[in-house]
Amino acid sequence: MTNGTADRPPARRPGGRTARVRAQILAATVELVARDGITGFRYEEVAEFAGVHKTSVYRNWPDREELVVEALLRYAEDLASVADTGDIHRDLVDFLLALAGGLETPFGRTLEQAIQPARQSATVQALTKILDQRVAAMRRRVDTAVDRGELPPVDSSFLGEMLSGPVHLIVNRGMRPFTRADAERIVGVVLAGIRATAPQV
Repeated sequence: MTNGTADRPPARRPGGRTARVRAQILAATVELVARDGITGFRYEEVAEFAGVHKTSVYRNWPDREELVVEALLRYAEDLASVADTGDIHRDLVDFLLALAGGLETPFGRTLEQAIQPARQSATVQALTKILDQRVAAMRRRVDTAVDRGELPPVDSSFLGEMLSGPVHLIVNRGMRPFTRADAERIVGVVLAGIRATAPQV
């Protein structure tokens, strides 16, 4: 007795081997780009680094740049989030700690290296999109703080640059780890300056 399914090929499960192989390839791509940069990235090394067959790479991503873009976008999902606990100081401190932690990962190093080339390739455009999403998340959180009266009216893009700049400097120098004390000090100084220079109404 048959149930009518014997002649149908088995469905490809999203969580099965195919998805696992794709995840290994994307992770390997991020690692390699972090190590060698966009210009030094060698398409041929991905399979060996990921522990998969070369055909798995070429079949899923015939184009080298498409592979790099998808890998970077996939690993960027957590970068564009800023918590809203109702305490702008705490939220910004946590954001800076997460940012520093992210910059120390293979993906973070990839971002730092990949945005350096002047040419506007699809990869650089994708990375610009990632950074834009992060800026937008910061802007939304700051605007909410302004609406609640936590902060005076402020240029949220400028505030984001003032906060994130020291994080990049400390992490990229690599001379010491970025700590919560660093984040507290940066946020405290920047927010105090914003409040002190706000127009009096």
